[in-house]
Amino acid sequence: MRVWSIANQKGGVGKTTTAITLAGLLSMRGNSTLVVDMDPHGSLTTYAGYDPDNIEDSVYTLFHNPDVMIASVVKRTKFENLYILPASTAMATLDRQLGSRDGMGLILKRTFSRISSRFDHVLVDCPPMLGVLMVNALAACDHLIIPVQTEFLALKGLERMVHTLNMITRSMKIPIPFTIVPTMYDRRTRASQQSLQFLREQYPHMLSEALIPVDTQFREASRAGVPLPMMSPDGRGTLAYGALLDGLVEFDRALQYGQVKPHIRAAAS
Repeated sequence: MRVWSIANQKGGVGKTTTAITLAGLLSMRGNSTLVVDMDPHGSLTTYAGYDPDNIEDSVYTLFHNPDVMIASVVKRTKFENLYILPASTAMATLDRQLGSRDGMGLILKRTFSRISSRFDHVLVDCPPMLGVLMVNALAACDHLIIPVQTEFLALKGLERMVHTLNMITRSMKIPIPFTIVPTMYDRRTRASQQSLQFLREQYPHMLSEALIPVDTQFREASRAGVPLPMMSPDGRGTLAYGALLDGLVEFDRALQYGQVKPHIRAAAS
């Protein structure tokens, strides 16, 4: 089982879109796929057809009862091979309730160890703020995906995210491979072109070659509650995420077989 976390400390950069689109592609390729909604806003949970305001068992349940039966927390979606561990709005209180307790940063990692034989891939959609939820997602992942909107304000969010990753890496003493994904790219605008050039200069070994374009079909897919690849298999956004997925799978395979070293894409220790 491979665990990919999708995180950025800036909102609105395409984290949930990245999580659900990659999950849709993986499930369509026959992989048993779990998406985990770690954001109290519950956008991914709503996307999957559940209500984060009224759901009974969720990520919140795991933090209060880590030994809960996984079958009661993991929910089916209406799509083959695709499951969700949903969010509830009550998760917003976890830092205040449990953030200072020992072991709270490893709840998700321990949960994944209990379901490692059930799923091929797990994708974790993170909140945009640093706290116990994001720490759990980083501690549990094999590979971090950082979507970055190609505009200058979003680049500051990337700097904060890389700083956070450095802190987690020093704490864990294990480098976390990461890939930066340029999102909402519009080649017609100077801002997009200059932002992409900055990313290529500053993060040459961590930057995905796949560019996620501005595509209104993402909004249409969200409104319909259907992953874009299932609604528009040949759409621009689907093809871009397909190229991203191929690159991620290839990198992870090389990493597993020792053909590349984690520090090539890892934050400095």
